[in-house]
Amino acid sequence: MQRLAWLGLGVALLLLPPASRLVSAAAVEDGLLTNGDFETAPAGGFTKSASVSEGASTIPAWTINGTVELVSAGQHQGGMILIVPQGDHAVRLGNDAGIGQVVQVEKGAEYAITFSAARTCAQLEALNVSAGGVSQTVDLQTLYNIEGWDAYALAFQAVDEQATLEFRNPGMEDDPTCGPILDNVAIKKLFAPDKPKDSTVINGDFEEGPWMFPNTSFGVLLPTNLDEQTSAIPGWMIESNRAVRFVDSDQYSVPQGKRAIELLSGKEGIISQMVETTPQKVYSLTFTFGSAGDSCQPPMAVMAFAGDQAQNFHYSPMGNATSQAANVTFTARAERTRVALYSVYYNTRSDDHSSLCGPVVDDVRVWGLNGAAGLKASIGLLLGMVSVVGLMMF
Repeated sequence: MQRLAWLGLGVALLLLPPASRLVSAAAVEDGLLTNGDFETAPAGGFTKSASVSEGASTIPAWTINGTVELVSAGQHQGGMILIVPQGDHAVRLGNDAGIGQVVQVEKGAEYAITFSAARTCAQLEALNVSAGGVSQTVDLQTLYNIEGWDAYALAFQAVDEQATLEFRNPGMEDDPTCGPILDNVAIKKLFAPDKPKDSTVINGDFEEGPWMFPNTSFGVLLPTNLDEQTSAIPGWMIESNRAVRFVDSDQYSVPQGKRAIELLSGKEGIISQMVETTPQKVYSLTFTFGSAGDSCQPPMAVMAFAGDQAQNFHYSPMGNATSQAANVTFTARAERTRVALYSVYYNTRSDDHSSLCGPVVDDVRVWGLNGAAGLKASIGLLLGMVSVVGLMMF
């Protein structure tokens, strides 16, 4: 009887539709990947200068391609101290070496990968990051703080229920002890924010973005990204040679809400978005900008573009305010209009003259004006310009 019961159960399972028999694993949760901080001890424990060859499973949860080294905080190598971004351990990728992990994702969903990286000895070290069929090389530049490392974020769209994340060193250095250091790999599922009723800008408050480590005071750098459809900041493109910084109110002064963007590197740090407009209709581009509270030296100014209009705004807050509003009035010429912002100057911090900084921007909106409102805004803008010219002359 027991055999018959088991046989009946087997037949019943076979008769079930495939979707009922096969249950997909749960999608990865927001936050660190499994052993994303490389603090899980390998078999036999951590050892100094532990090199891992291809095919080995010494680093839990990760697969290896080439020569990868587990490094420890304070470790000396080639006459220098290796930088471990956070915690006690990280990995160094040798020439053409890579490290990867397969994660369960939701097919069609967009994700952002956040990771910390540092250079060792070469001036042009880089990391090639691939996920979901998308590949991008990130140059590791020590331009943004004196700690020698930064957090970066890139986005991808899941084309299947599994995504292979891989970090590879594309360099071939004569010195085998060189190579980028990788730490703190995290993932976050992105959601496209609803378009506000009073604005055509998507994610104009920058509240939706990549994972941010709560104990990191440098924000997250966003490298060049020319596809607004797959962006770590949904809706926005970073169309410049250098990065901009995604910041939050835990460590920075943010004009509104929790998150904002700090514009770095002058014209080399541009954010833009194509917004829906009606040809020949008058619109207003408004945004808030100010000091991020990171000792950035004045003067600070933002250049704003809206269609065929361009205007720069200098940061000159009133009283104890740390931010101010700006407005550009323009007439749309097409059904989609480009709006863009960048820092006018190359600013550095007063306590660190080698680190780039800049004005923080938030609450970007584009809203339509009726004829009277458009004329009033234009007259107000003209009077404001006349006042500024008059002050400069006298």
